[in-house]
Amino acid sequence: MRTVVAMSGGVDSSVAAALVADRGDAVGLSMQLYDQQDGDRQFGRCCSLDDLSDARRVATTIGIPHYIVNFEKEFAAKVIGNFVGEYTAGRTPIPCVHCNGDLKFATLLDRAEALGSDRVATGHYARVRFDEATGLHQLLRGVDADKDQSYFLFTLTQAQLSRAEFPIGGLAKSEVRAIARERGLPVADKPDSHEICFIPDGDHASFVERHAPEAARAGVFADPSGTVVGTHEGAHRFTVGQRKGLRLATGVPLYVLEIDAASQTVTVGPKDALEKTELVATDVNWISGTAPSGPIRVTAKIRHRAKDAAATVVAGAEAPACRPGATLVFDEPQVAVAPGQAVVFYDGDTVIGGGWIA
Repeated sequence: MRTVVAMSGGVDSSVAAALVADRGDAVGLSMQLYDQQDGDRQFGRCCSLDDLSDARRVATTIGIPHYIVNFEKEFAAKVIGNFVGEYTAGRTPIPCVHCNGDLKFATLLDRAEALGSDRVATGHYARVRFDEATGLHQLLRGVDADKDQSYFLFTLTQAQLSRAEFPIGGLAKSEVRAIARERGLPVADKPDSHEICFIPDGDHASFVERHAPEAARAGVFADPSGTVVGTHEGAHRFTVGQRKGLRLATGVPLYVLEIDAASQTVTVGPKDALEKTELVATDVNWISGTAPSGPIRVTAKIRHRAKDAAATVVAGAEAPACRPGATLVFDEPQVAVAPGQAVVFYDGDTVIGGGWIA
């Protein structure tokens, strides 16, 4: 059975490709996500021209065909467009979820079919397991807790999981690098990428302004009572929970509590005001394909690096038409629940589902 392997040029996807190649027919695909000759953009250590070259070198080393597919339009619409739109709307986006769900699986699976393949493997630290009792595919955390990427994959459907492979999901990062060295892969010691690939300098505000100049509108900081305590140059510059960069001389530490993009009002207050015990999520995806009929106990993550928090989730929260929702009530208050971020529900190591914090 032919398997297409998404190769980013990093050590994780390279080892995934090598492991797939060990058992038979493998084809490497790398995604060109932006115009490599666009001098107005500065991209980081991910999906660059050098990365595409590294992927090709790895494919040659392990002896598999390698192709580059142009996903510029899809990336611009589904990832960059969403990123800019969310910030201008006063929310905090998480582009890696859209990139993984909408590109690496939804679109890449379509391209794989053209190469005579019905399976796609990636270098994610996650696992897929088929449950014979229910006839369903399950998404599980990666064995390496420090590298687990299941949070970014909550949008995957049963159809996608049935065709997905995560060859390194059962390995620790140290084991992945050891395999790369043993195989003589040229990326064995290549550093990991941590920044958003299209904003390597971390200046999301400037990036948003280049794509949506209208976002740069002066506004005010206000306390919870509505009293103005300062001014700013655009609400897109802030995110819920932020403390640094406010430049407010009030004598006490203040944090961003809420963002109203329409009025360009950023509400600030003390840290304890960030604590929330409940949230509503929209566009919820249940991995099983069916929402639970009643309340269920889960642990939830409101950020990739957040600790698991015990909670009760109820499907069917108020949400716009065709956007299934859920309400999550935490056992203990959580700090900086940011609209636009993802919340993912777990049962032990198994991903139950997730949605977007509204």
